[in-house]
Amino acid sequence: MIVQLITSFIASATFCILFNTPKRMLFQCGLAGMLGWMVFLLLDPEWKSVVATFFATVVVGAVSQIFARSFKTPVIIFSVGGIIPLVPGGLAYDAMRRFIEDDYNTALQAAVQAFLLSGAIATGLVLSEVLGQMFRRGRK
Repeated sequence: MIVQLITSFIASATFCILFNTPKRMLFQCGLAGMLGWMVFLLLDPEWKSVVATFFATVVVGAVSQIFARSFKTPVIIFSVGGIIPLVPGGLAYDAMRRFIEDDYNTALQAAVQAFLLSGAIATGLVLSEVLGQMFRRGRK
């Protein structure tokens, strides 16, 4: 698990380099990705991977909101880097490869799983944004 957490930190931070994130924010971006992956690893054995991805994305969104307020930067800097370990890119690639190989049953299963995981990521980010706005309005 430690190796996976370190790898998710590095993946998130280096992905943010591609998007020209300020260098002083790379540690926080990596931390957001690592926290999201940690939540996913803890929840995945107990629940389905879609539910684990959803809750991990909510955590990434909440952490991104906190970092954005703390460092006075846009939320997207942290949330995009933070969700990178959760994105089902390998699964989507596998689905397309199976379609090419005429293995339609396996391809369809992988494509649906990738679609559900992507939907869980989108829903988790939206929910964390809405909860963040509700919390800010409640404090005023």
